[in-house]
Amino acid sequence: MVWQLLAKPLLGVAADTVRGFVETKKAKAELKVTEVKAATKLKQDQIAGKVKWETTAVDQMKGSWKDELILICLLAPAIAVFVPGWTPHIKAGFEALHSLPDYYKHLLYLACSVSFGVKAGPAAMNLFKRGK
Repeated sequence: MVWQLLAKPLLGVAADTVRGFVETKKAKAELKVTEVKAATKLKQDQIAGKVKWETTAVDQMKGSWKDELILICLLAPAIAVFVPGWTPHIKAGFEALHSLPDYYKHLLYLACSVSFGVKAGPAAMNLFKRGK
C-alpha cells in the first residue's frame, strides 16, 4: 500500500521526463529539417538569380576575421595619435600612403568596401576613370 502511494508519483515524474526527452528530440529533428529546407530554398533562389550576391557574400563571411582586421587597421591610427610621441610617425605614414599610385589607393578602397559588404563596384570604376 505504501509502495503504491510512492510509486504513482514516481511513475508520473518518470513519464514526464521521458515525454520531455521525446519532445526535445522531436523539436531538434524538426529544426534540422527546417534548416535543410531553408538552405535548399536559398540555393535554388541563388541559382534562379532571385537572391543578390550580397546575401551570398554575407553568408560566406560568417566567422571570418577579415572584417575585424580591416576595422582594427582603420582605427589604429585614430587611437595611436593620442599616444605621446607617435603623432609624427602617423603623419609620416599617411604622407607615404598619399604618395602611393592612385590605382593602388583605389584597390584598397574597393577591397575595404567589399569586405564591409558595400557594393562599391560602380564607385570604384569612377575612381579609376578619374585617376587617368
